Amino acid sequence: MTVTVTDIKKLREKTGGGVMECRKALEETKGDFKKAETLLTKWGIERSEKKADRETGAGIVDAYIHAGGKVGVLLELKCETDFVARTDDFKKLSHELCLQISSMEPKDIKNLFKQEYIRDPKIKIEDLIKGVIGKLGENITVARFQRFKLGEK
Repeated sequence: MTVTVTDIKKLREKTGGGVMECRKALEETKGDFKKAETLLTKWGIERSEKKADRETGAGIVDAYIHAGGKVGVLLELKCETDFVARTDDFKKLSHELCLQISSMEPKDIKNLFKQEYIRDPKIKIEDLIKGVIGKLGENITVARFQRFKLGEK
């Protein structure tokens, strides 16, 4: 099977993977896009596990107020560098985590990581974060969060 530039571009647009990674995944799966996507995800999780001990000194504090103003979330999401903290992928992850916390009311970070992702129940939050770690190449940690609901103490 010959992998074309068009195939690589298509897989990159869908996954955000690097050119060489997408090419290798397509070659190993003989052009099967679904299997190549799964393989890229697996490789990203493996890379994220190697980065777990790295210090996270940069990041962002994100806020989300649910429609109607009755529920709000503050989240501190950390990474290794300011460069990654400014990327769209990091900001999107932060927003998705705020939505998750708002709707699923996790008790703590450990509970949050074990929850099914609201947009795709086949994925755990822990794996969602690992996927972004694999894509961005830096360790990412949830430092803390607080969920507020009108009238709760």
